[in-house]
Amino acid sequence: MAEITVELVSVERMLWAGEASIVTAQTTEGEIGVLPDHEPLLGQLVENGVVTIQPIDGEKLIAGVSGGFLSVSKSKVTILADFAVWANEVDTASAETDLNSDDELVKAHAEAGLRAVRRSSEGL
Repeated sequence: MAEITVELVSVERMLWAGEASIVTAQTTEGEIGVLPDHEPLLGQLVENGVVTIQPIDGEKLIAGVSGGFLSVSKSKVTILADFAVWANEVDTASAETDLNSDDELVKAHAEAGLRAVRRSSEGL
């Protein structure tokens, strides 16, 4: 099976690095799927979007992201997000409460996390 090296990094931490069979990300130009040997590109991630990674070994990984960029070369995908959180790390009750925050950044992070949770529950 063909594979591509993937790194998902936020301002706060490295979330994941490894080999994957496909990566999808929501960009300002639409949702994109990246397979091994994809043409090089640079894309801007949407605010409060979702990134999915299908590792060679293991279950699909789903993260909520807010802002940043996706860089694709023939053998590597690098996702540099302003904020990123794994769907399974999101406390949905707290995130839903945070949607009513006066702090726009808190609201944005809550929305990104909840979108990842919804995507995860859809099984997509």
